Amino acid sequence: MAVRHRLIRKPPEDVWEVLSDVERYGDWVVGTSQAELDEGQWPEPGAALRYEIKIGPITLHNRTVVRRSEPTAVLELEADSGPLGTARIAMELRPWGEHTLIILDEHPLRGVGGSLHNGLLDAVVQVRHRAMLSRLARLCEEAEGPARTHSGRPRPRTA
Repeated sequence: MAVRHRLIRKPPEDVWEVLSDVERYGDWVVGTSQAELDEGQWPEPGAALRYEIKIGPITLHNRTVVRRSEPTAVLELEADSGPLGTARIAMELRPWGEHTLIILDEHPLRGVGGSLHNGLLDAVVQVRHRAMLSRLARLCEEAEGPARTHSGRPRPRTA
């Protein structure tokens, strides 16, 4: 099991706003591209996203489903990576003074990922989590400035 935390210098409502934005999913989730809503209303339970993850020359077509959602407090997802299996990704947002302590917990549920799960894999996931939480913090903390995509280009503002 890979657990990591990060203090984000924004209140839970601001962090939740970023987590709730389908268009920003690829901006903070490492390795994803072309994320789009597959069904439901993100991040309500049962809602799903489809996206690609590129690992070298390999492209995986993944789907993530919301399993539990408590606005501004908890978001639990199940990521389906096809032949690699599924993983539970839980994010808990705790008020920490005027800020948010986010706790990210990920572990495999089914498939190859579950049967090959070990400490070395957890170490790799920790590196990915460090990058994800850093990106998420940057997106949240820079909210007053122009929103940017993961490529660094300004994101068009919607009315």
